[in-house]
Amino acid sequence: MDVAHFLFGIFGNASALFLFLAPVITFKRIIKNRSTEKFSGIPYVMTLLNCLLSAWYGLPFVFPHNILVSTVNGTGSLMEIIYVLIFIVLAPRKEKAKILGLFTFVLSVFSAVVFVSLFALHGNSRKLFCGFAAAIFSIIMYGSPLSIMRLVIKTKSVEFMPFFLSLFVFLCGTSWFIFGLLGRDPFVAVPNGVGSALGTTQLILYFIYRDNKGVTGKQAPTEEESMEIGDVKPQQGKQSNANGIQG
Repeated sequence: MDVAHFLFGIFGNASALFLFLAPVITFKRIIKNRSTEKFSGIPYVMTLLNCLLSAWYGLPFVFPHNILVSTVNGTGSLMEIIYVLIFIVLAPRKEKAKILGLFTFVLSVFSAVVFVSLFALHGNSRKLFCGFAAAIFSIIMYGSPLSIMRLVIKTKSVEFMPFFLSLFVFLCGTSWFIFGLLGRDPFVAVPNGVGSALGTTQLILYFIYRDNKGVTGKQAPTEEESMEIGDVKPQQGKQSNANGIQG
């Protein structure tokens, strides 16, 4: 690993950590109120799966010289597990059952990938299998804010799209995209290239509509439109924070 490759990996770790820390304010509110209110727990569970698969992919016996991918996603996995467990404890019964079911699904998928890659695959086939799994869920994670981008265009308001979340999506995606290019690793470069492009689009939208902090349209946004990664729906008032991945 050359110096430039290593430096972009370090920068990618730092920017990804900011993304993982984004929900802290949201969860302080949840713990204080002893309720998840109208927050969605689904993005945290899906981000957890992405982190677990990416951390596994970066291990030396799967893909050598990719340990920086494992370190940041291993840290992200621990943080997302904490978020998910808090959500399960404090969510209403119906939401609790749904998130617990998804959490079980995530652990099952990750266990299956680990089992197959350890006992059925070796060498390049193991790397390809784990790489495809990690890349698919990375793209899904980066694609999560598409609904909020549609809402921004529809309402001409950035009220529900925080600037710093968009900035760190861009920085994280760009740094890991370059890291993947330098390391000739398409499973890191491609999904993070998608993340970089989506982050750029969010920043462009923000600067176009940055002077509009309220929803200007007559039609109130739907619950689905208003939900970003970990965001509160507009019926509850302004969002407090957001979450979102992948390094």
